[in-house]
Amino acid sequence: MPERSEQEISQKRLLEINTALESGMFVYVRKMFQHMPAFDIALLLESSTARSRNVLWQLIDPDLQGEVLEELSEEVRKGILRNMQPEKVAAVAEGMDIDDLAEVLRTLPDSVYKEVLNSMDSQDRTRVEQALSYEEDTAGGIMNTDTITLRPDITIDVILRYLRLKGELPEATDSFYVVNRQDKFIGSVSLADLVTARPEQPIAEIIDYDTIAISVETEESEVAKLFERHDWFSAPVVDENGHLLGRITIDDVIDIIREDAEHSMMSMAGLDDEADTFAPVIKSTQQRSIWLGVNLITALMAVAVSSMFEGILAEMAILAVLNTLVPSMGGVAGNQTLTLVIRGMALGHIGDNNARIILNKEIAVGFLNGLIWALFIASIVAIWKQDILLGGIIAFAMLMNLTVAGLAGVATPLVLKKMNIDPALAGSVILTTITDVVGIFAFLGTATLLLGR
Repeated sequence: MPERSEQEISQKRLLEINTALESGMFVYVRKMFQHMPAFDIALLLESSTARSRNVLWQLIDPDLQGEVLEELSEEVRKGILRNMQPEKVAAVAEGMDIDDLAEVLRTLPDSVYKEVLNSMDSQDRTRVEQALSYEEDTAGGIMNTDTITLRPDITIDVILRYLRLKGELPEATDSFYVVNRQDKFIGSVSLADLVTARPEQPIAEIIDYDTIAISVETEESEVAKLFERHDWFSAPVVDENGHLLGRITIDDVIDIIREDAEHSMMSMAGLDDEADTFAPVIKSTQQRSIWLGVNLITALMAVAVSSMFEGILAEMAILAVLNTLVPSMGGVAGNQTLTLVIRGMALGHIGDNNARIILNKEIAVGFLNGLIWALFIASIVAIWKQDILLGGIIAFAMLMNLTVAGLAGVATPLVLKKMNIDPALAGSVILTTITDVVGIFAFLGTATLLLGR
């Protein structure tokens, strides 16, 4: 028998737990949670209704709740934290990584957030306040301060004895960072070099001085690109004076990449990337109504253009039948280009230096595609209606609209980016409006000129 996928196993667990909850078998559910990793518990919470989540949360071991919070999406996490007392939030926060804790605290109302900070000991409070002082979407906002630093004049033997005495390493440790007495970053020493070097060697002899440090103000998307480019497992973070502040590990970068992918996918539909699948009906309706309203306004613009040609539409019913064809093809072609350009911008492939090249290329692609499908649809319409002129009209409109779609598919995201508007969020609506208006105007306008009586 083939092995079941992780998703199938999770769905089976969810069904089993829901059945146990309905039967009042709370002790059984609590025992199940004791043998489940935090990620799976978080997945179960996100796959449950808001009512079930509150019950499930109470059954999770308090020592595990912090790890589960780290794995939850922002919207689900907010719903759980909203029902917790500040002192309980502070208790759950104990043992959480500073970067994850800072992310959790940012989702709390100001009053609760301050109470949670006051409930912490002074050392933890200082570390969290420092993490919160950096912008959320920067290296400072995602870095972890849990790192071991070395001095260049210490011998390998001293370091190894210290590590044995400490008994554990921070998670995802592949390198140690070397600093001077002013805590300025000098370089790194890999764990492999440390355990294979001669005990009497000083750290200075095995330092990698070429290690790249990330500025604390670097945007998280740029951090992800650096990790991808250099195949890093971890990287140091420094301030403007070169002082070591912390480190970023690959697990944080994976979260960034996943969030960016979810953001792009959800934004295309006008949804928040942290949207709760099982949010209440009223809340989901409110979130989606705004975007539906925007789409309605843009659709009315296309209707307004069509209404300008009521006369010719009344005379020739076939024009009303064919009127949807040209905007539809333009919309598909434009969205192909739009998706390609947004992806290129996200990967850093497209910028001011090569924007004109991609613009000319996509206009040419749009023109050639327009030519191909214009001839195709013209032949079909001419044979179907025995009207070569009608075939020529729709061919011209198709050629015009697909060419404009290529132009708009490149120009729209570039202009939105210049205006600091997310192209993934607004690009599709603007593009569809352009292709609808141009397609309808080109088709019905040309028909009015050549066929109007």
